[in-house]
Amino acid sequence: MIPLNHHLDPLQRSGIRRFTNMAKEVPGCVMLTIGEPDFDTPEPIKAAAWAALAQGQTHYAPNQGIEPLRQAIAAYENARGMACQSSQVLVTVGATGALYTALTGILDPGDEVIIPTPAFSLYETITLAAGGVPVALDLRADGFQITEAALQALLTPRTKAIVLNSPNNPTGTILSGASLENVKQAVAGRGIYVICDDVYRQLSYAPCPDLSVDPDLKDQILLCQSFSKPYAMTGWRVGYLIGPQEVMDRLLLLHAAQVAAVPTFIQCACVTALATDVGDMRQAYQARRDYCVARLERMGLGFPAPEGAFYIFVDIRPFGMDGETFCTRAIREAGVAMVPGSCFGAEGFVRLSYCCGQEQLAKGLDRLEAFLKRLSTG
Repeated sequence: MIPLNHHLDPLQRSGIRRFTNMAKEVPGCVMLTIGEPDFDTPEPIKAAAWAALAQGQTHYAPNQGIEPLRQAIAAYENARGMACQSSQVLVTVGATGALYTALTGILDPGDEVIIPTPAFSLYETITLAAGGVPVALDLRADGFQITEAALQALLTPRTKAIVLNSPNNPTGTILSGASLENVKQAVAGRGIYVICDDVYRQLSYAPCPDLSVDPDLKDQILLCQSFSKPYAMTGWRVGYLIGPQEVMDRLLLLHAAQVAAVPTFIQCACVTALATDVGDMRQAYQARRDYCVARLERMGLGFPAPEGAFYIFVDIRPFGMDGETFCTRAIREAGVAMVPGSCFGAEGFVRLSYCCGQEQLAKGLDRLEAFLKRLSTG
């Protein structure tokens, strides 16, 4: 084979997909792996897409995104205090496109990206693909929060960015005001970007502080957002990136070279999405969270308190096996699928997703409980 870009050498397939595919080979296995809403996209959003098609919205959109959507996004973000213009908004192919554009656009080979872990593996993957160096900030010993000492110990002249994801995937935890203040004090006025992956912000069950609205960091913030999680629009593949005007002017060129533009009729539907109340879905996730927490506590399991998103990060260290072994055995012996913590940079844990129907969730937890009893007695 003719050699490829050597930055691709360390890339690996998503562990989430790997364990999901493993579970699909076991008939009747309960999937608690994928972070995908089980709800269908709300009808008004689908109707808006149909209407846009009927109106002939099937032609190229501007590279940056259609103006009505960018205005709606800016208004939405301004309403919570961000203070941005539509010219700073770039409509992307999901938050993945926003993260890829942001990271590949700011990184030179050898630049370092601090990633508080446990974390979604895509941050590391994109950093490596861009020739950057992922630097893990392990939060497990500090209650899954960012301390001044831990962060300062990782800062170097090559630090180019820190990625913040709150509520967090895979823990469901929210970064505290103190954590964010530690980040601010470490990076303010320095040549370091703060990449805020806020895809779960609308699925918060507690107050969720956010650095993206801090005016002191407005020249350093790159906000990545998605329509996938809050509006149950995972298959639509649309999100957005917001940053300083001069930065966005350059990142637009990179985005245009990747995908040209997000389909026009989908963008029309996203305008409707921003005006759609999805509180009922959030309430359903919160009720499932409460159910899972009660069940898992009765099983004697430990985990950080989930305050948002739809995940629980369960501590399996008392069972004396690594996450890969635990999850593989749970699939094959109990018919319940989870994701090892090693897929998020945190061995000794497994991620359980509760964005599935109540019946499936109960069945999965029943199977997990029976599996744990066999481990304890076997």
